[in-house]
Amino acid sequence: MLIKATNLFTTACVLAFCGMASAYSISGSVSDDQGKGLKGVAVDLLKEGRQTTTDDQGKFSIDVEETGIHAVKNSVGYIGVNNGVLSYSQSSTQPVQVKIFNSLGNQVFQKTLQGAGSYNLSNAVKARGTYFAQVSVGSAKHNFKFTTDGGFNSAIGSQASGALMKEAAPGEAIRFVLEGYDTLTVPLGTLDTTLNVKLTATAPQFKFGYALGNAPTPSKGCGSNSKLQKVKSVENGDQFQIQVGSDSRKYFITLPKNYDNTKPHKVLFALHCYGSSGEDFVHHKADYDHPTPYYGQQVLDKNGDYIFVSLDAIGGLWNKGQSDHDFFAQTLTTLNENYCVDTSRVFITGFSYGAMFSYSLMQDMQSRVRAAATYAVADYNIWLPEGNNMKNLPIAWMNVHGVNDGRCDYNRAKNSALPRILKRNGKADANGDFTDASSEKPKEVSGNTGHVCYDFTTVDERFPVKWCSWPGDHQWTAHDTGNMSVGWNWESTWVPEEVHKFFEQF
Repeated sequence: MLIKATNLFTTACVLAFCGMASAYSISGSVSDDQGKGLKGVAVDLLKEGRQTTTDDQGKFSIDVEETGIHAVKNSVGYIGVNNGVLSYSQSSTQPVQVKIFNSLGNQVFQKTLQGAGSYNLSNAVKARGTYFAQVSVGSAKHNFKFTTDGGFNSAIGSQASGALMKEAAPGEAIRFVLEGYDTLTVPLGTLDTTLNVKLTATAPQFKFGYALGNAPTPSKGCGSNSKLQKVKSVENGDQFQIQVGSDSRKYFITLPKNYDNTKPHKVLFALHCYGSSGEDFVHHKADYDHPTPYYGQQVLDKNGDYIFVSLDAIGGLWNKGQSDHDFFAQTLTTLNENYCVDTSRVFITGFSYGAMFSYSLMQDMQSRVRAAATYAVADYNIWLPEGNNMKNLPIAWMNVHGVNDGRCDYNRAKNSALPRILKRNGKADANGDFTDASSEKPKEVSGNTGHVCYDFTTVDERFPVKWCSWPGDHQWTAHDTGNMSVGWNWESTWVPEEVHKFFEQF
């Protein structure tokens, strides 16, 4: 903020009181965080009861001419310095107080003067250097800087002369108000001021969910070391154990090599398919189900922003209903308490049976899961608790599905699982309630090669839905050469990159 004095009197008033009407002027500009002037800002000088609004360039001015009895009250005088001589005039019977400080802030001079006249400051300071003077009459004050070579052959400064300014009333302030921006109130010490201020756009208020690009929300574990005791170390991670009801469940954690317990990390849960295990997605000999750890996401985490977690299903199947949901919830809570986690960026992903479990979780844990990516989701074997109060809340979701999938039927997923999510994800209305976007249909791949990823346009931008189709069967490492028997190569899969981009938008 730039604040400067405004001169109210001319040099003709140096040796005698200026009997003209007095005035004060408050002016300046208002801009946004990018420096663009804001039009229509309401500017209120609160105790004085003066108002104005900013113009097209964001500029404003409150100019007040005071006459009559107020002229004597407010026109308190003028001071100037020329070659080391202080000239002063003032209308009050109160004395003129002069204080001088050296560049270290130590007071080196104090003098009380009466009426109008002049005073040679060489009587006050003789050493070469820069000094600061404060001249006051009652509540009116003026500060200025001057320099001297010891003989006062020069006296200069940015405020070497000026008005004894009208002081603001105790508690005086100026307020800036514009819809869509945080209200700013600036306290004032004088009513002769230029202000250049910036207003910050008001953070959006939602009934549910975070804005895209929100600031991280640190977990309880930030700033402390983990107290978890690992069961054993495995390649690329550690195994842990947690008691869920009567069951002992195991899970795996892989921290980034540069893990910092003061930096909130994103979290990605990998949920395995039938016939696989949690440990398979921590490390596995490369094949089409496990080209790299955690569904190919760890290798894309170039900056060490993610903590990766893999859960292990009992008997290889996610069919324990509430117990499986509790397993996920308890593990996430344990993670939050022992590591530095960004609780607003928790992601889940899974293939086949892991996709079904992900789809189930994402309709039960919307307040804890920011987004899910599923591969070949099936609209069956989905469990939700009775009376689930999250069932009508939106969730960001991406699904990758082969149109020739004979195990998790593509058309059933498209015509049942997809519209169920879209029904909750439509753009929020004026009341903040989400609308129904299920009438929008995805664009789909045609032919035997390529793929199409369709981003729905009628959903709320905070809860995007992406539908990717390709001409393949039941596998998650989709590629653009059709079925596995036609030039298939799992290393050519585009899925991890697309999923990474989907998660990174948050």
